[in-house]
Amino acid sequence: MLKVGIVGFGGIAQGPHVSAWKKIANVSVVAVCDINPEKLEKAKSVFSPDIKCYKDYKEMIDKEKLDIVDVCTPNYLHSPIACYALNAGSNALCEKPDAISVEDVLKMQEAEQKSGKKLMVIRNNRYTYNSQYLKHIAASGQAGEIYAGRCGWIRKRGIPGKGGWFTTKELSGGGPLIDLGVHMIDLAIYLMGNPNAVSVSGCTYSKFAESSDKADSVHAKFGEAKTDGVYDVEDLALGFIKFDNGASLQIEFSWASNIKSEARFIELRGSKKGLEWKNDIINIYDEKKNTALDRWKYNAQAKKFDSGIFHNMQGHEANINHFVDVVAKGVEPVFKIEQGVNMIKILTGIYESAATGKEVVL
Repeated sequence: MLKVGIVGFGGIAQGPHVSAWKKIANVSVVAVCDINPEKLEKAKSVFSPDIKCYKDYKEMIDKEKLDIVDVCTPNYLHSPIACYALNAGSNALCEKPDAISVEDVLKMQEAEQKSGKKLMVIRNNRYTYNSQYLKHIAASGQAGEIYAGRCGWIRKRGIPGKGGWFTTKELSGGGPLIDLGVHMIDLAIYLMGNPNAVSVSGCTYSKFAESSDKADSVHAKFGEAKTDGVYDVEDLALGFIKFDNGASLQIEFSWASNIKSEARFIELRGSKKGLEWKNDIINIYDEKKNTALDRWKYNAQAKKFDSGIFHNMQGHEANINHFVDVVAKGVEPVFKIEQGVNMIKILTGIYESAATGKEVVL
């Protein structure tokens, strides 16, 4: 039986993480840590009145001798908690983003290497049926050379926890670029075969700090808003990434913009096929008699694609199950921290480019 301890019992933990842990055989959540007593009481109602509750994550990790520490805290705590867990002999699963600085993510990489334990950062969008089908098309060579693309996640009004830690740069590391960008940039790079970024450029804008808090996005429910809080992050980020294989990627991420509607998308240009992932629908395009055709449409709700990585599950549930298999069965991890290092270099590089007005070589 694998013993799991959760650090941070907010929305992301109470939602997809708890749901996943409860379904996995031979795994037991034995402890929860949070600085908020109300959330610890919530943990008792979710799991058991007997679950061990802590306000200090170090005390929990030291006393409980956990097999897995699940880190669901604000961004700035991801690296120190994951490193402490690894150094204490526990495996660590961490919510995205990996860290808020290159220095912090490199500490995570070093802790994993020295401890011999496993570290995985959540990449739930890799684990959808649509994403796995597109990965199959790309990895099998059916799309040809994937040489360019664009991706984004744009909202009309969807600022999470306005005034709270999400919009406080010291705690979050940034706005939608680090919050939403880590999802779609990672998925695009994953589908492209994980090339390494060599340079980035970007612009960021903050125009909605004083605007109405009315939200059009269900994702805006995350975080705890504070009317007198801080808003010192961007609400729109645009950028461009160049890779070591000559490929490139345009990006756009916003919490608030004057647009028609929210959208999540990835478009990849292949020499044989074009791949599109938009709002959970995918399209594959090729050419016949010089006419571009929609060759295939796939809806995740209508059909399931089994890649062999997961069965009858997707998203966080599949991601967490995969990590358990990595820890318990020695399965080769789909995500490795080197990819997280590359991600944080990309994100911090775009922020630097936005501040300096210059392209940043990584």
